[in-house]
Order: sequence, then C-alpha cells, then structure tokens
Amino acid sequence: MAMTESKLEAWLDETRSFAPSPEFAQQANAQPSIYDEANADPVAWWRKEADRLTWTTAPTHSLDWDLPNAKWFSDGTLNASYNCVDRHVEAGKGDKVAYHWIGDAEGESRTITYAELKKMVARTANALTELGVKSGDRVAVYMPMIPEAVVAMLAIVRLGAVHSVVFAGFSADALSSRILDSDCQFVVTADGAFRRGTASPLKPAVDEALESCPNVKAVLVVRRTGGDVDWVEGRDHWWHTLVDRQSDQHAYESFPSEHTMFIMYTSGTTAKPKGIFHTTGGYLTQCATTHHYIFDVKPETDVCWTAADIGWVTGHSYIVYGPLVNGVTQVMYEGLPDSGGKDRWWRIIEQNKVTILYTAPTTIRTLMKWGPQYPDGNDLSSLRLLGTVGEPINPQAWMWYREHIGGNRCPIVDTWWQTETGAIMITPLPGITSTKPGAAMTPFPGIGVDVVDNDGNSVGNGEGGYLVITNPWPAMTRGIYGDPERFQETYWSRFPGKYFAGDGAKRDEDGDLWLLGRIDDVMNISGHRLSTTEVEHALVGHPAVAEAAVVGAFDETTGQAIVAFVTLKLTADDAAKDQVLVIEELRTHVAKVISPIARPRQIILTPDLPKTRSGKIMRRLLRDVAENRQLGDVTTLTDPTVVNMISELMGTESTSED
Repeated sequence: MAMTESKLEAWLDETRSFAPSPEFAQQANAQPSIYDEANADPVAWWRKEADRLTWTTAPTHSLDWDLPNAKWFSDGTLNASYNCVDRHVEAGKGDKVAYHWIGDAEGESRTITYAELKKMVARTANALTELGVKSGDRVAVYMPMIPEAVVAMLAIVRLGAVHSVVFAGFSADALSSRILDSDCQFVVTADGAFRRGTASPLKPAVDEALESCPNVKAVLVVRRTGGDVDWVEGRDHWWHTLVDRQSDQHAYESFPSEHTMFIMYTSGTTAKPKGIFHTTGGYLTQCATTHHYIFDVKPETDVCWTAADIGWVTGHSYIVYGPLVNGVTQVMYEGLPDSGGKDRWWRIIEQNKVTILYTAPTTIRTLMKWGPQYPDGNDLSSLRLLGTVGEPINPQAWMWYREHIGGNRCPIVDTWWQTETGAIMITPLPGITSTKPGAAMTPFPGIGVDVVDNDGNSVGNGEGGYLVITNPWPAMTRGIYGDPERFQETYWSRFPGKYFAGDGAKRDEDGDLWLLGRIDDVMNISGHRLSTTEVEHALVGHPAVAEAAVVGAFDETTGQAIVAFVTLKLTADDAAKDQVLVIEELRTHVAKVISPIARPRQIILTPDLPKTRSGKIMRRLLRDVAENRQLGDVTTLTDPTVVNMISELMGTESTSED
C-alpha cells in the first residue's frame, strides 16, 4: 500500500537515508577504498581503468591538459567497434545475447547475440565503405529504436567515421541544420517508425531536409514500416538490398585515442544548437567504468534496460557503448511506456528478467500518475538496482520508484551528467552510499566537483550555488564542433579554471549534493534564490497533483514571480472542488513545504504539459507563455497544440493572484 503524503513526510523526517544492505555491499563491484584510491591520484586511477578496453597500442601517457583542451591516453590506439563486439566473440562469448529487442507492437521481438551483432556490423561497415564512407567523414543517423540504429553507429565508428545521431522526433529543419553544421555527407535512416501501432514516416523528413543539404552523397534506408517512400535514384539505397549482400567479415583499423568518435547536438542559450563532440579512448573508458561501478553490473547474469532513446547521450553511453564494452545483455525497446497498455513496461521486465532499470524522473512521474496497480500486477522480483537520469528527481517520485518498482529492496542511483560530460559524474555508489530520496549525493571517484558562489568561492554545507567541475575527466567533450571560441565562452569563462555546468546545486548539512536544475530555472524572488525544481517537488508532493512545471516570470515588485502549471490526478473529491479552492490549497501547500516566499503568484490548472517526444517538459515554452512572449520552436513537441491551450487558460482561468 502506498504511503500517504503525511506518512511520507513524517517518515522522511525520521529516516534521512537508506543504508546499503550488508548482502549487497559484500558483493558490490565498488568497495569503500575506491574513493581514497581514485581521489588520491585521479589520472593514475583513470589510466588503470582504461585497461577495461583492448588497446592495439597501449597508452603510456595519460593526460595532456591545456585548459580548456584535454587529451587522454593520446599515444594509445584502438577501435571502438572492436571493443564493443569482436573481442567478446573472440573470448568465446559469441552466443551471449547482446540485445533483446522489443518492438512497439505486442509480440514483436528479436534476440541478437554478440556473434550475430558482429556479423551485422561487419556487413554494414562493408556497405558504408561501398557508398564511399571513410575515416573522418560525418554520417547522420536519423533512426527509430531498432537494432539497425545501434549497428549503424558501431559500423560508422569501426571505419573511423563520425556519427551524428539526430533524435528521430526532430523536424526536417532541425535535421538539415545539424547535417549542414557538421557537413555530413551520408545519412542512415528508415522509412518510418511505429508509435502505439501507427506508422510514423521518417524518410519524407530526410528528403525535405536534404533539399538544403547538397553535399549529402548517399542515404541508406531501413525498411521498417513498409510504407511508400519517394526515391532518389543513385542517392538512396535500401538497407536490405545493399547491406544484406555484403560479407560478414570486416578487418577493422585502429585509430588514435583522441580520434573524434561522434557529434551530438544539444540546446544552448542561443537558437543555434551546439555540436558537442567526443573522442574515443577517454569516452569509452569512462562509459565502461561508470557503467561497471554505478550499475554494479555482473555481465554473466544481469539484463540491463536503459529506457532512453539513442538520439540522446544517455542512449549513446548506456545503451550502446558502456554496456557493450562491458559485454552485458540488454533490453532495447521501441515503443512508448503505454504501447500495448499501461502495464507494458512491467510485462517487459517480467518476461525478460530485467535486473537493472535506468530511466527519467519524468517517466517515473507519468507511471505514478497511471497508478501502482500496473507494476503491482507484475512480477518485478528480478530487479536488483534502479537508476534515474535527465533531471533532478523529487523525493515523492523517488519513494514511489523504490516502493512499487524496487520492492523496497533495490538501491537507487540518481545520476547527474550532461551531453558535454559524456558519462555520469555525480551519483551514489550501490553497496557504499547511504542514499537520500532526491539527492545525487557525491561525485563519482576520480571526478572533481564543487559548488561555488558568484565569485567562484566554495560554499559551505547547507548552502547553494553554482555547480562546477574542477579537474579534467576522460569523457569530457573536446569542444563545440567548428566553434572553439563558443566552447571557451560557454563553459570556461564564468569561473576561470573551472568547467561551469550551467546547473545550480546545494550541499546539505552532511555535504551531500542536491541538483537544482539549470541556472535559468533558478528564480530570484525578492532577493531570495529559489529553484523551480524545489517548487515543483513541493507541488508534486501534494496528493492531488500528477505533474507540475514551474517557471519564473517577470514581476515589477519582486523581480520575478513564480508561475506554476499543474495537472491534477482528479480524484472524485478533487473534481468536485471549486478550481479557485484547489489553486489556493496548492499555493498554501507550497508555502508550508518551502516558505511563504515560494508561494506561486499563479497556478494554471491544465490537462497536459508541453513535452518533447522523449518526455521532457519544455519549460522554455512555458516561460514564453507566462511572460506573454511569442512562442519559440514547437516542432519537437508531442502535441504542439498544448501550449496554445495553456495560453488560453492563462487568460481565462482563475489564478488566485495576490
């Protein structure tokens, strides 16, 4: 039975953390000495961890650091694809399952062993070579969550080419801008994808994008939906025609550790996305190392499921490279959480005996909204560790995750990292860390992190400030593609000598870290700094609230004022209440949980929130609505009409303003 809000608050007051069970701690990959060893000499420790990889030429030099430029293991050579696939087959593990792929449609699945994956990658590498792809070329990948997406990535890096994976929910304009920025000359895509059983075309977006991309020489297309597509003879090639006729043998080439491996675009403070690029040896080292310790993976027995899309860095690092380097078995799922029913996820876990689940707080809150009856109706006893990624998690969602998904037995690792960091930077370590609901806890071993004030000075326990990284780390971005000046200005100018993550954080009285979200999500209310995340946590903590998004809006009196957009669970009692009373109850609740200063100026009750196709709430658009500005780009939203509906509510709904 789920805890009520009052019971939960009292429980959290009495019990501030969860200690690891002795049984888990005894068998954990990470033991307490890891912190002392790694932090005493981080560079030497990372060099030792780099031996997780198979190097063609073992590095003798670990780090060259000329701020902001880092080189890790620069005299070493290796091949990323070989490290992910071939070496496991050579070690006699070819029959081990690499992926249990599960399609959007009920009953659609494929099981791919490491030996089969090796053959698929070899054929694709040979096909790309036939198309003219060579080392250093950039290749755009615009794919649904199907095995061929992973295969394409591995084949591209096998050739020493550079993949730029673009989330398949992006528009043609977004795709073309990324192709142009990195001068991609090749594209790998599919005719379409499935979402809740309905075919959604992809090839038309590619065709439209390439109207403004004259340098693209070839497009490789997977037949996924079987829908009709336009075809450009000489440029377009069917995967099943070109790839399937290739040899399943391919001799790999080794490349320097600092050879560019991929580019990933992420949003910035300007309209132009930033092309973050990563190199090979350092990135693979940190992905494999963090995956090993943070998820406590046992390759012989674990089945890992990172419920993300390969179009984001989480998919790169913890669906493709980290897990494959470590030789684990994974679940890869094409559909949405409710494709085939609101219990789909839990049936997947039961059927595939998933042991490790890694997902986003936004998804957890959606699953909470649907109710505990769905996970409670399935056997989730195979799970032994849970993770969260993408945004700070509110304590209530953390506790629900622990109780209903983890059976009050699974450690939860709440992880902080970025596209720019390449791999996890702040996290508990299972078996060592006593975790607190909602806290990211401590830096990963060998990572230097600080919280500083406006002048760059460290803040004390119980204080908040700006999150910075103080030392170079192996998976760090090597820059913004084609724009080193922007790289310097964006990340290294605010606090000289330190990487500025752009996030706020606070240390609690024990010195543990709590992430507060982007600094543009930190509001200044009458001189008091309040995180939108803190207010959202308070709102979601109310039993009537399903989801909440908070923004700071201009206010002549206080500088900024808090505007909250709330969706309700709408129980019979809540539905019967007058909206004004519901709003006032929520405002009073926030004031009680945080402070009267945090009482929202406005609360807008809305049936839905604007979200991207990956489930991320677009707070930027809500700020536009709150300040009556022209809306920014809405093409990445699942339902672009949501923001128009909210704009109308701003003008018609009672908001209980003071």
